[in-house]
Amino acid sequence: MMSNFQILKRLYFDYSRNYIGKIILSGIFSLIVAGSTSAIAYLLDPAIKKIFIEKDENLILIIPIFIILAFFAKGLSLYTARVLMISVGNDIKKDMQDDMLKSLIRADTSMIQDKHSGKYLNHVLGDTSHIVMLVSTTILNAFKDSLTLVGLLCVMFYQNWKLSLIAIFMIPIASFAAKNLGKRIGKVTTEAQEKTGEASKYLMELFKNHKLIKIFQKEAFETQRSSKFLNDVKEKAKKIAIVFTRATVIMEPLTGVMIALLIFVTGKLIISGEIDINNFFSFLAAMMLAYQPVRSLATLNVGINQGLSAAKRILPIIDIENKINDNNSSNNLNIKNCDIEFENCDFRYNDNQNLILKKVNLKFIGNKMTALVGHSGAGKSSILNLIPRFYDTFSGDIKIDGQSIYNVKLDDLRKNISIVTQDTTLFDDTIKNNILYANSQASDKEIMEVAEKSFSHNFIKDLPDKYETIIGENGLRLSGGEKQRISIARAMLKKAPIILLDEATSSLDAEIESKIQEAMSLLTKNKTTIVIAHRLSTILNSHKIYVIEKGEVVAQGNHKELIDNSKIYKNFYDKQVRRD
Repeated sequence: MMSNFQILKRLYFDYSRNYIGKIILSGIFSLIVAGSTSAIAYLLDPAIKKIFIEKDENLILIIPIFIILAFFAKGLSLYTARVLMISVGNDIKKDMQDDMLKSLIRADTSMIQDKHSGKYLNHVLGDTSHIVMLVSTTILNAFKDSLTLVGLLCVMFYQNWKLSLIAIFMIPIASFAAKNLGKRIGKVTTEAQEKTGEASKYLMELFKNHKLIKIFQKEAFETQRSSKFLNDVKEKAKKIAIVFTRATVIMEPLTGVMIALLIFVTGKLIISGEIDINNFFSFLAAMMLAYQPVRSLATLNVGINQGLSAAKRILPIIDIENKINDNNSSNNLNIKNCDIEFENCDFRYNDNQNLILKKVNLKFIGNKMTALVGHSGAGKSSILNLIPRFYDTFSGDIKIDGQSIYNVKLDDLRKNISIVTQDTTLFDDTIKNNILYANSQASDKEIMEVAEKSFSHNFIKDLPDKYETIIGENGLRLSGGEKQRISIARAMLKKAPIILLDEATSSLDAEIESKIQEAMSLLTKNKTTIVIAHRLSTILNSHKIYVIEKGEVVAQGNHKELIDNSKIYKNFYDKQVRRD
């Protein structure tokens, strides 16, 4: 794990350095803020001495004008410095979000499935906000308030060094308190973000499963559960706010003690003639103006720890190292017959799991349909997932036309594969854009062609906005059959020579079922097709059938051969006959 210094160094070189011009400009304006604030305090000295004591009419207009100019310079410079750093902070937030999403989009499937999507969402949207605070507010305050404090201390020492020593006595005490607060706020912020991530995860599941909640009459249960999640978030937010306010508990008494002590010492000095009233008022103004930067610097550690805590969660996501990559000798895939071969393949999803596939040997003949049959959990989906390298085998090899897929460029491998799954995945976008997802360069004519071949055009033309109809989250405005047909149209548009098909187990009415089957036939015609078969018609139309049981190939052949030689297949076939 990186140290805090390494994290700050990383944030600077990877992100802040890109905006160094704005940061330097903000620093210049912060310098003007410090100078003008110090000038305001200093000008009270000649104002009281020359105007109120010596009654100099020549300065009665000049000094107030200088004070006004100092306030104008301070206000304008402070505004400009903050605007610049807000811009930098949000630019860096966008850069980090881009890097996180780029990393997550390219991450291995196993990596994405290891953590709930709600937590990733919280990292992308929530944690990056703390980075903005670190960069835009905390760093600006550190620079601006440090310069302002130095300037005001100069004015204070100029007026009276004895009083100044008393005033600066509180700085190390405040710094010690801030250090302890910073450690505490870092811990509480981490806890709060974890609770927020859990709440985000729960809310995503709540919206996704709203029908389930209704049918099982769990409204009251989920209302109570949601209240608990929100209460956990509330308690952590309260704790953060309370930790922040502890600075006030420390600073206010310190300030009171200091002012009381200063009044006592100043009284002694004025009585002894060591200080004039004008010097004291200038000193007092500088000290009071110094209160804000001292308080800000005292809590600076809190903002830094919040930002560092967020960075510790963000940077590991940006630095994800994928296990599934091209190797140095990766070549383009040279498609000939499109034969696919599994050679002694073992597979498991993680190191702590038993083997899902054991010494699997398969041969899928090019331009033919091969069916995989077997009970649920036998390993059929795992076989499909290995071909486009969503996962890699534990041992063994997979070849396409004699070329190991592990020596082929990933992009080239996957561009030759189309997948149609039983759990149809669509985007909350137009029908046109969902079909175009397979090939963004396709023309409207090509979209229309695949829509007609997949029997999608008939229902699309009846929709109010035709192909521009927004279909809702995962196509919720469409029926199951309509979603399947759009998924088939998308796969057709890709024109890939390899089709991986997981047939839907859900029953549809006879007419829709017939259309989908015909669309599937058009999709798989003259393609190397591997299908997890659930329908009798698909099994009978397959060139070859493999029976998978507990991760092993227990039988293979055509329908007639398997009926005669495989008890498992015969039982499976009999069940399909009864179902159909």
